[in-house]
Amino acid sequence: MAHELAIVGAGPAGLTAAIYAARAGLEVVIFERALPGGYVAVADLIENYPGFPEGIKGIELSERMRKQAQRFGAELIGSEVTSIVKSGENIIVKTEGKEYKLSAVILATGTTHKKLNIPGEDRLRGRGVSYCATCDGPLFKGKAIAVIGCGNSGLQEGRFLLNFVAHVTFIELLSYMTADKILQDVYKEEARATFLLNHMLVSIDGRERVQAITVKNRGTNETKNIKVDGVFIYVGVNPFSQFLRGVVDLDDEGFIRTDENMETSLRGVYAAGDIRAKQVRQIVTACGEGAEAAIQAYHYIEALKR
Repeated sequence: MAHELAIVGAGPAGLTAAIYAARAGLEVVIFERALPGGYVAVADLIENYPGFPEGIKGIELSERMRKQAQRFGAELIGSEVTSIVKSGENIIVKTEGKEYKLSAVILATGTTHKKLNIPGEDRLRGRGVSYCATCDGPLFKGKAIAVIGCGNSGLQEGRFLLNFVAHVTFIELLSYMTADKILQDVYKEEARATFLLNHMLVSIDGRERVQAITVKNRGTNETKNIKVDGVFIYVGVNPFSQFLRGVVDLDDEGFIRTDENMETSLRGVYAAGDIRAKQVRQIVTACGEGAEAAIQAYHYIEALKR
């Protein structure tokens, strides 16, 4: 099948872009290196996406978006894009062992979890260290765990983890929580949660599996050891843009700069969702940007045809 538009990434931005572009009659291919839906697919409950007053499971929302995109004819390929090259009026998208010639591309590659780079984190990953409560929470039934980070992700995932674990110790580097007040309020009457604000995680301890963590009070410099069986880390994200360096304009952190039409510094290449350089990263904003990018890509491709 000949394709006109490639979308790199099948999170909310990429799938929304696919819905709009395929419905407009473009031949669309979506490349996804992991699970369609991105972080949304592994979120337990989403309560701030419009249209679902009782909330919706992340995997269900992701599946609905994927099915809608495929219903309009978008093709989903489970491959990682390794490079993008402009060739005349065409754009060459390369995957492992294959390349595609397109008229336009939408980059919706999203982000990856930021690591702490502390002793024990890499060594014990998958042996008590996790970045996904939905994936690994049930493994810690009746156990004590730590959640690192008191932003929206940390408190949201911590709430899910309390369905299984006996106790959660929240560690936050700042002296205050950055999560929305509605999430903070959930814990006001929760006896199974302890909050250590203005504390830094120094190390994750254990031989074969996580057995404890060492934390430091940033005010007093006092350190203490806390026995836990698992550590869930939510301290921010890094853009998945390594293969785009030198291809499109990136900011100092590696996020893609675009104009108001979602177009990057490379003509015919657009970006949408969490990969963009911006302030707000939410599902609803990603969907809006995906729609905008698809509409602009459609007009660009139609102009090429003329």
